[in-house]
Amino acid sequence: MNTATLAATPVPAAQPPSRPQLDQKTSPVTAIVFIALLAIGLLFSSYSLVSDVREAGAQATTWVPYLLLGVALLIALGFEFVNGFHDTANAVATVIYTHSMPPNVAVIWSGFFNFLGVLMSSGAVAFGIISLLPVELILHVGSGAGFAMVFALLIAAILWNLGTWLLGLPSSSSHTLIGSILGVGIANALMHGRDGTSGVDWAQATKIGYSLLLSPLVGFGCAALLLLALRALVKRKELYEEPKGNQPPPLWIRALLVLTCTGVSFAHGSNDGQKGMGLIMLILVGTVPMAYALNRAMPADQVVQFSAMAQVTQQALRNTSTIAAPAVPRETLTTYLRTKELTAEVVPALDVVVGDIGTQAKEHGSLAKVPAAAVTNMRNDMYLASETIRILDKNPAAKLSPDAKTNLKAFKGQIDDATKFIPLWVKVAVAIALGLGTMVGWKRIVVTVGEKIGKTHLTYAQGASAELVAMVTIGAADMYGLPVSTTHVLSSGVAGTMAANQSGLQMSTIRNLLMAWVLTLPVSILLSGSLYWLFAQIF
Repeated sequence: MNTATLAATPVPAAQPPSRPQLDQKTSPVTAIVFIALLAIGLLFSSYSLVSDVREAGAQATTWVPYLLLGVALLIALGFEFVNGFHDTANAVATVIYTHSMPPNVAVIWSGFFNFLGVLMSSGAVAFGIISLLPVELILHVGSGAGFAMVFALLIAAILWNLGTWLLGLPSSSSHTLIGSILGVGIANALMHGRDGTSGVDWAQATKIGYSLLLSPLVGFGCAALLLLALRALVKRKELYEEPKGNQPPPLWIRALLVLTCTGVSFAHGSNDGQKGMGLIMLILVGTVPMAYALNRAMPADQVVQFSAMAQVTQQALRNTSTIAAPAVPRETLTTYLRTKELTAEVVPALDVVVGDIGTQAKEHGSLAKVPAAAVTNMRNDMYLASETIRILDKNPAAKLSPDAKTNLKAFKGQIDDATKFIPLWVKVAVAIALGLGTMVGWKRIVVTVGEKIGKTHLTYAQGASAELVAMVTIGAADMYGLPVSTTHVLSSGVAGTMAANQSGLQMSTIRNLLMAWVLTLPVSILLSGSLYWLFAQIF
């Protein structure tokens, strides 16, 4: 090779000495463990599902619903898998770029605590997401339109998540799923000749929208303030400087960074994992209602109390209104849930449905003994009653007495115990999907968060501030049953620390992040609405 050839050969740009080694190969042991966990999850879930169906005595007249069930479950778990490598990469970016943990160790560590977070989640977020769906589709989720809804919103969310991941953009899976749900609601309303806005529970959507809108602002502001507070209180120069080579931070700051990474991973699993759980339960209720529509594990003595509470609640409702009940009370409640327009017939209609629920519970004595033909109708009555009570409680125009409100609230709690439950195997399946997803494809988002938000390398104090704020924000949202975005909170927290440190922001990345944030809702609405229309024609 001559001199000219050597001169023309491009010399690779030297990597900064402080940049972590992100290209380490996965060891064979890790690959074997990954495959083993995946196989264990699939086998345990399949065995539990078959056992539950057999124990419930459900009889199949055709295999089509079970085929659709299998496909829907795989897509739902696929959503959680994509969510794992898309969102959780944010949790490990700070510990990787501050050299607190080696990349592969950090990813496995985060995946494990995502797994634990899912297993220990409450379920409040799961059923909060479901309440956004059109009431008529929830009541008939086992129909063709119900399957079209589930497939449309999950596939739309996966497509947008994969698209933003390919571009290395930290987009929000929560934001995407909410948009997909809204798209299905709007499309369903338009297809039935109604105003598109009537297909969405705007009160619940607004509540969730506020959490998604405010969480990045909280992340940016609080992380910036926390960094400034650290500067004022902790006079350790090395905390505010770029790491020297691959040297880890001082022990106490390293412990804090690992702790906050752990907390964010756990909180992400606890919050984001529930979205998949809620959709899986919706799928199960639609395909095998005998096994999953009602909580068959509820003790018989609790069912007796439930029946007695229904009678007390019915009497309180009768004392509130003297108007005769409508001829079709369930249609009255369905219309109320869809329109939120309170009429004089709503309370008498609720009176009838509550009475019917109590009568059925008393007649059968146990939810496990409710015959197959009555299970779906009983669950639908419970859903209508629970959601009507939830909305009436916030409507002063209902003019409910204090006793009626107290009884309704207690009765709603018992209804939710009977219907809003998540079997262990569902939690395990989602936990494994989310945890394993964390270990795949994380590099793109990690590089964006670690290198492309600020103009300087992430310092120890910046990483700790962003992670601590993300952990507290997501944990608090989980307590209140609100879905927030790990991506939005953490990436905005990193941006906040860069601004507070006067390090400068890479405006091209910030513009891309804002563009992804702005486009997520309309694109996911359009995608899911279009897919719902297409699948509705097919099914």
